[in-house]
Amino acid sequence: MTDIVDELKWRGLIALSTDEDALRKAFTDGPVTFYCGFDPTAPSLHLGNLVQILTMRRIQQAGHRPLGLVGGATGLIGDPKPTAERTLNAPETVAQWVERLRAQIEPLLDFEGPNAAVMVNNLDWTQGLSAIEFLRDIGKHFRVNKMIAKEAVSRRLNSEAGISYTEFSYQILQGMDFLELYRRYGCTLQTGGSDQWGNLTSGTDLIHRVEPDAVVHALGTPLITKADGTKFGKTESGTVWLDPEMTTPYAFYQFWVNADDRDVAKFLRIFSFRSREEIEELERQTEERPQARAAQRALAEELTTLVHGADQTAAVIAASKALFGQGELADLDGRTLAAALSEVPHIQVAELGPVVDLFAEVGLVASKSAARRTVKEGGAYVNNVKVAAEDAVPAAEELLDGRWLVLRRGKKNLAAVEVTGA
Repeated sequence: MTDIVDELKWRGLIALSTDEDALRKAFTDGPVTFYCGFDPTAPSLHLGNLVQILTMRRIQQAGHRPLGLVGGATGLIGDPKPTAERTLNAPETVAQWVERLRAQIEPLLDFEGPNAAVMVNNLDWTQGLSAIEFLRDIGKHFRVNKMIAKEAVSRRLNSEAGISYTEFSYQILQGMDFLELYRRYGCTLQTGGSDQWGNLTSGTDLIHRVEPDAVVHALGTPLITKADGTKFGKTESGTVWLDPEMTTPYAFYQFWVNADDRDVAKFLRIFSFRSREEIEELERQTEERPQARAAQRALAEELTTLVHGADQTAAVIAASKALFGQGELADLDGRTLAAALSEVPHIQVAELGPVVDLFAEVGLVASKSAARRTVKEGGAYVNNVKVAAEDAVPAAEELLDGRWLVLRRGKKNLAAVEVTGA
């Protein structure tokens, strides 16, 4: 076992702890059984959730045992949002999402060996519980004055939306999860985001009331911010999901490649499993040669491989190179090509027209006359082939995967044309 507290601190992954010294001793005396919960309030996890999963992975690699909880019960309720009441999803939908989230978490943890991970579902200990039992056995240990002091609850209480009893009760359910896992597995640590601190400490408080001699801990990771002020895990097209149908592996890869130089050192420490020496070397390269984007590419390759697999990563890298003339576009499979081109400006046309018309229509140039100048100056490319004539019209056999043209102006300005009537 390694000193995981020092490791997490170096990586900037400790924002809050119930007692850091006591937690360090528990890890030293370990192994520690710990858990992190994920609610199925959407059909996929996202990058914010990935922070938690990879933190679990780090702690497991340090010799401790993770319990991955997917909340089949808490997902039916949902934790209080800052601004408004959640829309409750149908039980059948939540059950489907539970399985989808499990399938995303499981490949990132180790289920073999002495500290093998275990997946759990809080519906197992809540679905047979009556309301009377819940209120008598669990609810009596919670004090309303402390419950309303929790940040998420107080924010809603002071808003026009208010808060329902359903969402107000969420922290009781999460507290009960920790108690059940303490009793069933000897679990003594819960991890989660610092924005969930009130819910995390509801579990430690409950255990202390019910099991006075128990020593349990909570650990909160910081919320990740971006230097440009935009929200981490968001792009112009929306949330970056782990599900490849919701965010393609190409878009996932590009998110990391496009990371701001001011953010990439922090992202490396939080997400990468490279050694300190490797990370510090990538940080140095970013400072000395930022245009090479070595840190961004290393992080993109590592995380895309971790989440989507080596084959998908190889296909994505091949597509990235081919789009800029460093590989054969014709060798790309149709799905990867379509995913890559969906990330650049693109238009649909019923039939092929002159190159200058296509360049102007897709917005690579301001006008047809500007397109002609680009061709004349040798800066216009179709499928990485330089356009030689101002009146050139692409042929149907040039279409990639039977429907795409890749247009490029100069070295870096890309766009695409999808021919729907071909």
